[in-house]
Amino acid sequence: QVQLVESGGGLVQPGGSLRLSCAASGFTFSSYRMSWYRQAPGKERELVASIRSAGGSTNYADSMKGRVTISRDNAKNTVYLQMNSLKPEDTAVYYCNARSWDMTRNYWGQGTQVTVSS
Repeated sequence: QVQLVESGGGLVQPGGSLRLSCAASGFTFSSYRMSWYRQAPGKERELVASIRSAGGSTNYADSMKGRVTISRDNAKNTVYLQMNSLKPEDTAVYYCNARSWDMTRNYWGQGTQVTVSS
């Protein structure tokens, strides 16, 4: 079955860095657009970054441009999110998402908590 398993979250001080990973299985990873979303308490889930199936095109939320980099390794069926210069307002549960090119299939991971606090 389809699985998206996030890892790499945790507690980090303001200004610190984290690298999130999402290991995928059960579908043709290389054919899917991969994204990271986040949801803070009391807020809607929002897009952080996404990367196309071929890995050449990325886009980022304005709030995180210049501080995050999304990448993928199609040989390892894994997508990454490198986050730098983290701020307390980046505290949220971060979710991995996979979407097929025709948008008929959409999968979510269980999420990983990121807490930015001193």
